[in-house]
Amino acid sequence: MTAADSEQLDDYSLTRVPAEARHSWVSVAVQRFGQVSSFQQFLVGAVLGFGMTFTDAVIAITIGSVMLEIITILLGIAGVREGLSTSVLARWSGFGRKGSALVGMLIALSLAGWFGVQNGVFAQGMHDLAGWSPEWAWALLGGAVITVITVFGFTTMAWTAYLTVPAFLLLASYSIADALTEHSLGDLMTSAPPGPAMSLAEGTTLVAGAFILGAIMTPDMTRFNRRPSDVVKQTLISVTLGEYLIGLTAVLLAHAARTSDIVGIITTSSGLLGTLVLATAILKINDWNLYSSSLGLVNSIDVLCGRRVSRRTVTLVIGTAGTALSAVGIVDNFTDFLETIGILAPPVAGIIIAEYFVVRQYRAELDRARENGTMPAGSPDWLPLSLVCWAVGSLTGHYLDAGIPAINAVAAAFLLYAVAGRATLARRKPAHARTTSPDADMTRTGG
Repeated sequence: MTAADSEQLDDYSLTRVPAEARHSWVSVAVQRFGQVSSFQQFLVGAVLGFGMTFTDAVIAITIGSVMLEIITILLGIAGVREGLSTSVLARWSGFGRKGSALVGMLIALSLAGWFGVQNGVFAQGMHDLAGWSPEWAWALLGGAVITVITVFGFTTMAWTAYLTVPAFLLLASYSIADALTEHSLGDLMTSAPPGPAMSLAEGTTLVAGAFILGAIMTPDMTRFNRRPSDVVKQTLISVTLGEYLIGLTAVLLAHAARTSDIVGIITTSSGLLGTLVLATAILKINDWNLYSSSLGLVNSIDVLCGRRVSRRTVTLVIGTAGTALSAVGIVDNFTDFLETIGILAPPVAGIIIAEYFVVRQYRAELDRARENGTMPAGSPDWLPLSLVCWAVGSLTGHYLDAGIPAINAVAAAFLLYAVAGRATLARRKPAHARTTSPDADMTRTGG
């Protein structure tokens, strides 16, 4: 097997995705829509509907979605331009080699947790329907199926999305129509929330926080796009439709059933059909949780251990571990898990965007390498500024009461890195001006 064949088999986990391996924007968009319109959106929408009026839920989803789309598009453009996964891109986007390993570990642990959480929800729904089979058996079955799909990589996942996304939409439409037949749509849209009131700030925070990790992993997906315009199209369509179509539908269901238990609503009202909705909704997102988790861990092992490991092998290991954790009840820790991710993940997006689009300390090196179809020669191990910005962003998101925590964290990390990074480059300019050798200039800038 040639080196090129090996890279293709490994889905270019540590290298650029070449032009011949890129896919049409529709192929990537279907997967993005499957990701955004996942079962998680049902959960978020149901919680919104339980505590908010329909109008307030629309406002919360709108504000949260617009903010997420901006972050997603910027990260996605960086991904399609460089053809690199999020954690590898981080080496030249603010974090350095060993800093990118931390990013990879965060992504790996976070999404492996999401994989276990959603697999546990699937097992719960199937158990409630079948009755005779224990939840752990369904967890093992669901986890095994998704792991096998993900092991074979992007192309197999694309075909899975082609099958599950239309199936999900058809099944969901029928199931939801059945659940709402005894209720007036007008009454549901004007009724008071059935549960304790949720403020607009709390609702917007829930929307933005629920998908912020999906925004951060955007380059993992968009590196298979062909041009930046593809990223813009697929993001606007998938995020808008996913957030509104699925989120607002769940809001109405929560008002109709007067509960936020979306699993119970769907499976109880529609039986087998509702459970199939549940299964397809989870299948079309959980493969991406596992896929991005494996990419993050591959980068971390490469940096920290100096060993290049197979993405397929890593996927199999994470999938097995996540499946086992879901079988023993990780879904019970859903709330604590979300809160942890909400603190640590968002600043990563702010730092990458600030470095790639504003500071641009390594853009020239990335551009030269991209033109040659290679990887940049190297990067520093640590960039202390990114660690400071990461900490400040996390603390801002956690302790600042005003606004939306996830967005506050992104904004704080972005602004601090952009200002401090530009100031650092400005101080270096006199030294650069005295340098006559282009190679020497590049060396100083890269360091």
